[in-house]
Amino acid sequence: MAKCLSSICAVNHVVPGTFLQGVLSMPARRALEKEKIDSLEKLSDYSEEEILQLHGFGKNTLKKLKIYMHERQIYFKEFKE
Repeated sequence: MAKCLSSICAVNHVVPGTFLQGVLSMPARRALEKEKIDSLEKLSDYSEEEILQLHGFGKNTLKKLKIYMHERQIYFKEFKE
């Protein structure tokens, strides 16, 4: 019978952040984490176009995010070329 390695797992296991958990998929949340976006206020500093450039984001994910932000009266910045 195998030995329990729970003490090893507890030390090495990293729990990912819970920002937007249940709202966005894990790839999209990892993309935000990589950019150090961990709050809606930080997210509002970006335009929709900038967020769509991140790996893990597509139109459907952006739509979910916009709805979530709108419910909290937070919006993306305007895109300026």
